[in-house]
Amino acid sequence: MRTLTEHLSQYAAYHRDTRNVATHVVGIPLIVLAIAALLSRPAWPVFSGALSVTPAAILFALATMFYLKLDLPLGFGMGIVSAASAWFGHWLAMQTTTLWLATGIGLFVTGWAFQLVGHLRFEHRKPAFVDDVIGLLIGPLFILVELLSAWGLRRDLHVAIHAADSATR
Repeated sequence: MRTLTEHLSQYAAYHRDTRNVATHVVGIPLIVLAIAALLSRPAWPVFSGALSVTPAAILFALATMFYLKLDLPLGFGMGIVSAASAWFGHWLAMQTTTLWLATGIGLFVTGWAFQLVGHLRFEHRKPAFVDDVIGLLIGPLFILVELLSAWGLRRDLHVAIHAADSATR
């Protein structure tokens, strides 16, 4: 299994233009929320109906385990993001079917529009997941690392990611 720095460096190689990264800071969270919403139906009751399990809950739990295996503090941060996203998805899934679908699909399309603008207009390079599907999981983590670095946290990781990317140019 690749290390955290290897995953993020490979992803960074597809995201060198700061304008592309900026479109991803908007687009990726929208896509994550869309997935949380659209996969929050159906809900299967467990523990005599005290809780319910959804495809979104399963997906976000598995993704969080992946993130925790890569890095405990970042995995914990992604767990918070996952829980908040799953809560939003659950809330939206409890609304009317029309609102649930319109919002979920709208978020998904808008998020991907931001992604495509970033790659086609600014980066002029295909998205990372085209070459490695794990890029779909690394994208949200990359955004978290970018935001943490902008706030003065995990700068060592940010430097290592971009140093490794520069070495591959």
